Amino acid sequence: MASTKTKNRRSAAALGVVVAGMVGLAFASVPLYQLFCQITGYAGTPRIDANAGRGAVSTKTMDVRFDANTDPHIPWGFKAEQLTLTVKMGEPTLAFYRAHNNSTETIIGTAVFNVTPFKAAPYFSKIQCFCFTEQTLKPGESVDMPVEFVVDPEILKDPNTSEIKAITLSYTFYRAETDGKSKTPETAEHRDAVEGKIKG
Repeated sequence: MASTKTKNRRSAAALGVVVAGMVGLAFASVPLYQLFCQITGYAGTPRIDANAGRGAVSTKTMDVRFDANTDPHIPWGFKAEQLTLTVKMGEPTLAFYRAHNNSTETIIGTAVFNVTPFKAAPYFSKIQCFCFTEQTLKPGESVDMPVEFVVDPEILKDPNTSEIKAITLSYTFYRAETDGKSKTPETAEHRDAVEGKIKG
């Protein structure tokens, strides 16, 4: 029969493995969650698919609205160059946002994004987007930021999404982690804030 000392050692070792596993999962959870969202469209995250838009183009259309926001910690002006576009489903569409650095310092920004209603996300794919990389703006610099996307016609065949008439694509810019003054929030918090703003 194992001694109490041996049992305690085994318990401590098992606990150590559990703690190490939990720490590992904590570090991996954010990128894994983001990847999961991008693949599935979960929680309003548009799919990222460079091959999207190669199928048949539908005669049906969808209104796409564009929303632009900035965190208070990044002194940028940021706006959508168009408020709404009526797009043919299945056809790649190009839209533009514009950012301006109002400060006297060079700032690196990163954009967090989603679409509403959330259930439309699996049918909204980004082909190219400024949000895929960090953006660096020098003092007083302005830049046009393109996003190419496509709305899958299958959205009309899904009983859960067939009633959708408009989709809102929303971005919020934050200081990037590499900027040293990052205030980027948790993804879920951002989504809650955007959802509340749109509903309100």
